[in-house]
Amino acid sequence: MAATEDYDAEAALASFHESRAGVRGLVESGVTAVPPIFLTATAPSPQSPASTTTAFAIPAVDLSLPRSDTVALVRAAARSCGFFHAINHGVPAGIVDSALSAARAFHEQPRAARSAFYSLEPVEAVAYSTIPNAPPRQEGAPLLPWRDSLRVRFGPWDGEPDLGRLPAACRDTLREYQRALTGFGKEMAGLLSEALGVGVERLEQAMQVEGWLMACHYYPPCPEPARVVGSLEHTDPSLFTVLAQDWVGGLQVRRDDGTGGGGEWVDVAPVAGALLVNIGDVLK
Repeated sequence: MAATEDYDAEAALASFHESRAGVRGLVESGVTAVPPIFLTATAPSPQSPASTTTAFAIPAVDLSLPRSDTVALVRAAARSCGFFHAINHGVPAGIVDSALSAARAFHEQPRAARSAFYSLEPVEAVAYSTIPNAPPRQEGAPLLPWRDSLRVRFGPWDGEPDLGRLPAACRDTLREYQRALTGFGKEMAGLLSEALGVGVERLEQAMQVEGWLMACHYYPPCPEPARVVGSLEHTDPSLFTVLAQDWVGGLQVRRDDGTGGGGEWVDVAPVAGALLVNIGDVLK
């Protein structure tokens, strides 16, 4: 499906959101061509796996090492590429796996069940939607990514969000994951504080690590995958982000080659039992 000069993209975007069905709703309807609001005018920036030529391994930080060694590894990883795999982190693998399964179960439940949570409001404690690519968009970027998201906000200022309307398995599992990751987040804030030389509690006190956003992304199968993007090139406007990867893959990062030209896109392969930490804009 190609866009024409008289195509009303804003009307199409409004109609899509009014359906409250997300990208998965398009797949469920049997769509065979990608609607223009998802199409990229140019090829996506990240390279395909076949065109990624440089072998590059994201650093690993072993949290079971002596504290001084761990701090040194965190400092080196933050300076070199801004990402690292945290291993031996103490979060049970079963909790992570269950959270991934629960998120998938939410997105794959019947349309009527998930549409009850559809909202583009950024302050909602629990919201499901296809989040528009924020302006100013990169040249040729689509209005929407080929991705649905369930967002759950946790924070000391509001207490725990009301998850009561979520399916029981999803509700209980995501809350358990949040509690486990809060402890991990405090540990990361302490390590990053020490790596900066500002004292173990500085970042936690400044950023209130107890408050954070859980984003459960879902990428439905696409009839024309080469014409869409699941996520545009971006940085995270936060202290840090913790990613629990599944085994599908697809995540890429831009490696700084030191030339000022932006560097090369490389694949980030999942590591069994690891949590991936991305240093956010606040620390850059």
